[in-house]
Amino acid sequence: MQQKIILLAIIVLIGMSSNYAYSQEIRLATFQETAQIIVDQRMSQNVTASITLQSTSVQEIKIPAELEQRIRENGNISAVIITNQNECVLGVHEESCIIINVKRDPADKNFLTIQNSTLRISEQFIDEINEIFDTKAELHSTFIRPSDNMNLALETSGVISGKGTISAVYIMPMEDTDSMYEKISAILIPKTIRDSGGFYDAARNLSTDENAKMTFSIIPSENKSLLQLRLSTDYSGIASNIDKIKPLEFLKTGELHRSDYFSTGFYPLNSIIQVVVLSAKDTNVSDVKGNISPTQIIDGEKIPTDITKQGWIFDPEEGQTIQGKYIFGEKTSVTNKELEFSLGGKNIQSEKQEFDDSIPIVIIIAIIAIAAAMFYLKGYKKQSQ
Repeated sequence: MQQKIILLAIIVLIGMSSNYAYSQEIRLATFQETAQIIVDQRMSQNVTASITLQSTSVQEIKIPAELEQRIRENGNISAVIITNQNECVLGVHEESCIIINVKRDPADKNFLTIQNSTLRISEQFIDEINEIFDTKAELHSTFIRPSDNMNLALETSGVISGKGTISAVYIMPMEDTDSMYEKISAILIPKTIRDSGGFYDAARNLSTDENAKMTFSIIPSENKSLLQLRLSTDYSGIASNIDKIKPLEFLKTGELHRSDYFSTGFYPLNSIIQVVVLSAKDTNVSDVKGNISPTQIIDGEKIPTDITKQGWIFDPEEGQTIQGKYIFGEKTSVTNKELEFSLGGKNIQSEKQEFDDSIPIVIIIAIIAIAAAMFYLKGYKKQSQ
């Protein structure tokens, strides 16, 4: 029932005018840009900064519609990944990879049958993928991933790197991230989006970092595929010493702009910054320099009650896992100072708001819609269930 309500709310949001509540119509686009900072004080002690451009439209992230359909309708593929991540699987060093993840056939009882089944599927696609991306990846191995500890910590589903994932791994010469990102993004991202700046420019700038890596993923579901281009960099061994979070420092910029692609209307849910802190002990958010959005609890999740206003939504704001999402509201940029907050301390100054009948119906619809839009901030979990 709840899914039907959310779907109805999104349809109403896209089609209705909100003149009596906002000066602009609230819209949702298929293209989304997300900046994410993960401060892992629990396991790796690394800070990972990433920017993700994603869409479910093959017009906004351009792969051939026929290929997308074949991957999706095959029914056995959980993900296709192109990456230059270090050691994409065990035994691969200093090579870029194309990985085709295949669902295990329950009838396959030993490694040889698992391998043969996986390769029968992956070989239907690898030549076409090589042609599209101008690569010459060759088979390296079939790999069964043994662990899902990080997926559990970050609440992801495992379609990328979870326990039991069967990967057909094809390798090609390692390429510098900046040149690889330039090449792949030119193939995938239409000129109108590339010329619109925003998070795309920030990712392009971050690609020159010596630790930067790039990943493009196709994640099929029943009716569409999630297409993601992700640029990330790791800062090794520094997480345990961090008690003040300055998100944009990890993205190598002092100010982050939204894409001009959204300038034709009001798309408040399509550019979001997320910070996740995985702590080894209980902590809390404090000393927030910018705004904190007033929120209402809906279905156990904090949802802002006015998405025209910029600010943080921390949920949870205390414990061993801290998660903050920043929405721009009607603003088109944010500075590092506005995003700064600390861990520990007492002065969060969080503003809470009671939900009552006086709130206009358009705001209620917006609350439901933002809850639906948050799925992509949690990785691949809800997309692949």
